[in-house]
Amino acid sequence: MPPLAAGEIALCDSNFVSNANIGGESRRIDATHATVTIAKVTVTLQLIINIWVPIGATQHVIEHEQGHRQISEYYYQTADTLAQRIAAKYVGRQVDITGADLNAESSKTLQQIAREITDEYNKELNPSPTQLLYDDITDHGRNDAVVQDAVAHAIKNVAIESPQPTTSPAN
Repeated sequence: MPPLAAGEIALCDSNFVSNANIGGESRRIDATHATVTIAKVTVTLQLIINIWVPIGATQHVIEHEQGHRQISEYYYQTADTLAQRIAAKYVGRQVDITGADLNAESSKTLQQIAREITDEYNKELNPSPTQLLYDDITDHGRNDAVVQDAVAHAIKNVAIESPQPTTSPAN
């Protein structure tokens, strides 16, 4: 079980996994120069959710954590569309490479671009402000707010009520 913040007794851990794979075509200019054109981008997505509750947790605590799960699943519903939009910006892009081993340089460049795509996806798919607003509404499950109503309110109003910016800060 991951560590809990002060005052927490349960946790919903949502892990949005993404893995971009890039296919490219190389056009050799000379022995040490080439241009790589990105021909295909495939992004594999996964959502892994673990809910941690203590033995004997109340139904209210379990329902609260299920609310966090619902928010994560809401964001995951459109994750494929987001990944496709990001990937589409890269298809057809040309990158000049230089080096004694052009195959190795091409592979290295495509891997770096795949990391860029994954990073951009992770930055844009950011349920944290909604999760924080949900916790504000429910006082982390300590009040009597109805979970379904709190989830719906957090999703609908995150852009105007969010205690945090709607994008992740750059690392």
